[in-house]
Amino acid sequence: MTGDFFSFHQGSRFTIGVEIEFQIIDANDCSLVPLGPHLLNLAPLLLRPRLALELIKSMLEIQTGICHDVRDVENDLLQTCSLAEELAADNGCLLYAASLHPFARAASQELTDDTRFARIMDELQVIGRRFISQGLHVHIGLPDGDTAIRVCNEIQAFLPVFLALSTSSPFFQAKDTGFMSYRTKLFEVLPMAGIYDFLPDWRSFVAELDNLRRHGIIETIHDLWWDARPNGTLGTVEIRICDLPTRFSDILAIVALIQATVAWLADSCPEARPLRGTLLRANKWQAARYGLEGRFVDPTGKLGSHAMNLRLAAMLLKRKVSELADQLHSATYLEHLDSIISGGTGADLQRRVYHKSGQFKEVIRTVQNGFWK
Repeated sequence: MTGDFFSFHQGSRFTIGVEIEFQIIDANDCSLVPLGPHLLNLAPLLLRPRLALELIKSMLEIQTGICHDVRDVENDLLQTCSLAEELAADNGCLLYAASLHPFARAASQELTDDTRFARIMDELQVIGRRFISQGLHVHIGLPDGDTAIRVCNEIQAFLPVFLALSTSSPFFQAKDTGFMSYRTKLFEVLPMAGIYDFLPDWRSFVAELDNLRRHGIIETIHDLWWDARPNGTLGTVEIRICDLPTRFSDILAIVALIQATVAWLADSCPEARPLRGTLLRANKWQAARYGLEGRFVDPTGKLGSHAMNLRLAAMLLKRKVSELADQLHSATYLEHLDSIISGGTGADLQRRVYHKSGQFKEVIRTVQNGFWK
């Protein structure tokens, strides 16, 4: 954490980068299979730079390049995901988009051979072994570090809305957890994870990271598993709270909402102030537990001063940023939020299928077949 780490490399305003963490499942029995390293080794040269391994071998991350708008994201992912799906099919497996596999046993998963992952697992022990979840991460380019910190401070109020729209992890180890996003609760037991403290500016953020490093608490910024964090190397703010939506169109809609919200806060909020931690924690719990039916109180007052459900909060946030979305050429994608708000998320879909069929394999097949629809 020296040298360039302490600089914020200016990003192009509101460019987008997306990371999707897929599960790798057997095409026949729908179980997780530890083929991530194998697929990476076999990937064609065009695809390989866009793939990354994760903590367990049954995960594969797909990354976009730097995209100027959501249509660029769509075209980028259409190409890379299609190539990755072909690669998986050639090796008897499928890529599965949801934040938790419904019946896999955490203790059965193989860890990826990697020095950093080994260090993390040595620290986390049994807690780390349970962490077999996947998510959607969205980077938005910003002009300077102080703007990135200001956006990180202010956007924390609206992260539960993004989570509620993306929930896709109701089942864990063949049990209905009662949550719409059980991934969120798994994540929160990790050190340095989840809700983060207010920081005045970029210099304060760097000082905090340097202090954590000098005391041996972290080694790199990647050891901060915050719900959102600035990335000086990329010149972005990275939104990390989302479950992985089960439909491609939902991913694009949520990316559009995140981009427009970041742009709104960057341009309209010259100063951020500390938000009430009790409300942040309550709102996040409601989003993880109940999804769009959860209760939400906006600690900024920008969406109103009264309690509302997260479904209404999503509608109000969409309305608030719609003009900016039009300027960012993403209005068509943003409109798809209406189908999530009215029809439900991936968590709703999984529960409907399971309640009808009683079969987790049917849940997986339905979700996997519907990803591109």
